[in-house]
Amino acid sequence: MFKILLVEDNEMNREMLSRRLARKGYDVSLADNGQQAISYAEQMLPDLILMDLSLPEIDGWEASRALKGQAITENIPIIALTAHAMTGDREKALDAGCDDYDTKPIEFPRLLEKIHHWLEKVAV
Repeated sequence: MFKILLVEDNEMNREMLSRRLARKGYDVSLADNGQQAISYAEQMLPDLILMDLSLPEIDGWEASRALKGQAITENIPIIALTAHAMTGDREKALDAGCDDYDTKPIEFPRLLEKIHHWLEKVAV
């Protein structure tokens, strides 16, 4: 069973997405800020991280940079999730270390395709 760390500060979004992922057979852990994301990722070493970019304490951009900057977590794929779908945001997310990017509101089938893509790479 693949482990996913879902980092989302909006409780409703966090609960809805975690339930949908759990129904698909994923072991989902939750964090609601960037500092927790870094700490939990270091402890649990998830197979994939879904990272909201607008977070309290440490935002998703900085948390992604931190995770990609240390050997223990640098190879964990990070999919950025954001409602701020402005021109250049995808590139900014990739520059911050995210491996992929998806916009909110979440289109679950599209997100699942991205999750499957990255987990196939991890499983090899």
